Amino acid sequence: MVPPTLTPLEDELGDVLEKAMRRSGLGEAELGARARIEPGKILDAIDYRPALDAEELRRLAAVLGLNEVGLCALGAGRYPRPDIQGLPFCVWPLHMPHGIGIVNAYLVGECGSSEAILFDTGAGITDLEKGWPAVVKKVTAVFVTHGETEHAGGLCEIVSRFGVTAAFVPVGSEAPCGRPAGEGEIKAFGPLEVSIFSTQGDAQAHNCYLVRAPAARSGRPLLVSGDLIFAGSAAGGFSSREQLERQIRRILKAVPESSVIAPGHGPMTTVENELRYNPFLG
Repeated sequence: MVPPTLTPLEDELGDVLEKAMRRSGLGEAELGARARIEPGKILDAIDYRPALDAEELRRLAAVLGLNEVGLCALGAGRYPRPDIQGLPFCVWPLHMPHGIGIVNAYLVGECGSSEAILFDTGAGITDLEKGWPAVVKKVTAVFVTHGETEHAGGLCEIVSRFGVTAAFVPVGSEAPCGRPAGEGEIKAFGPLEVSIFSTQGDAQAHNCYLVRAPAARSGRPLLVSGDLIFAGSAAGGFSSREQLERQIRRILKAVPESSVIAPGHGPMTTVENELRYNPFLG
């Protein structure tokens, strides 16, 4: 069960083009020459003034190695958003302002229970409280995807407020008030099981978490992806672009295609949807 949301995408067309250009090492002049597009039009798109038609987007996708269908969908403002249904537990996305966008944290718990696991903590408890569901009275565990302030800044406050004894951060993370947890570890809390994947790339210390309800007869897993992958985009790979791309493909192959993705920014999506449309999975 996931409350409906109109959360905007983390990245628009210009953001995706800029990330792809950085990944390929192409500037607007060389990209424009290869794609037969005026460099000024590419710069306009990056500056959120896109005027690229479908044929130009197809040529850009070919040069940049992007998924053509997904890039054209972004350019048309119609990136596909799947129905988020079939989870065997409740998920409460907590959307908090961050710059001109939003950052997400997630509470995950058995439906009808007053206890939940928190994934990421926002910049502080004040922002978390604005969207906190009244039904959740106890936090049984906290998992941080990476140590950036907007994702981990509220960790110590949450640990103190709820008396949390099980707080986990990626191995090598500088996030305080948590203990390291890494690749292959599995943590169980009540009916929920959390499998840990170490996914360096955007940050050197970064985890993704796959949440399951092993006793449930049916239902999708939930992949808390942090800043690894978003609906319609991916992280910038500031630590290592090559490592980031390997980790994205590894994690999406390691989990069921039916898995729901709960990213650190933007709306929820599914593995199946991103494999089909995400521009960076061309």
